[in-house]
Amino acid sequence: MATGKVVQIQGPVVDVEFAPGELPSILNAITIDDDSKNIHLTVEVAQHLGNNAVRAVAMASTDGLVRGMAAVDAGQPISVPVGRGTLGRIYNLLGEPIDEMGPSATTERWPIHRPAPSYED
Repeated sequence: MATGKVVQIQGPVVDVEFAPGELPSILNAITIDDDSKNIHLTVEVAQHLGNNAVRAVAMASTDGLVRGMAAVDAGQPISVPVGRGTLGRIYNLLGEPIDEMGPSATTERWPIHRPAPSYED
């Protein structure tokens, strides 16, 4: 996985710079973790800025985020659990259960950005 660094934060918008040739794709998830500051943030790439940088949208508060923090490309879009095991459950936008009923009973996950089913389906 490619690792970059945070270069700018403007509210929920985060710019991340990567090494040449390691730019993540649009809609890829990027994780920014810092255990010492209790920061575990996922951002989604929305735009390529040029100069090996991307603009991403945060999926939670950016409070405590600072320039220079390491950001790791997940190599895939944000995904959520699907299937019968998710029925009656409540998940956040990252697919993490928030209903205090323990882990999800399903292991199958689908990306949140995918083609819509046909009208017949």
